[in-house]
Amino acid sequence: MEERLIRKLMTTMKCSTCGHNYESCDIDILGHRDELWFMRVHCSACKTQCLVAAVVKESKAPAVTDLSRAELVKFKRIGVIEGDDVLDMHEFLKEFAGDFSELFGRSRG
Repeated sequence: MEERLIRKLMTTMKCSTCGHNYESCDIDILGHRDELWFMRVHCSACKTQCLVAAVVKESKAPAVTDLSRAELVKFKRIGVIEGDDVLDMHEFLKEFAGDFSELFGRSRG
């Protein structure tokens, strides 16, 4: 995993002292060994400094989603969108002169 992604992940974390989110510039990556990362973080709000050791594993599954379990199963069954699918949609939209609310409001099985 790249340092850039580790920094981005750490910006979602809050200072345990004041609750302020860390900013990218507040994070010094000291090193890592495999999935274990070592960082020094500095809270720009309360000036607290601490050392962080974190195990960060890459995952192929989405970390956060607003899809229901049924929707996840449904979309998994649909499969990969191919280049031809994108071209077909492009052609459809080029000629489409209808109402998107009506189009997407219809129930699709």
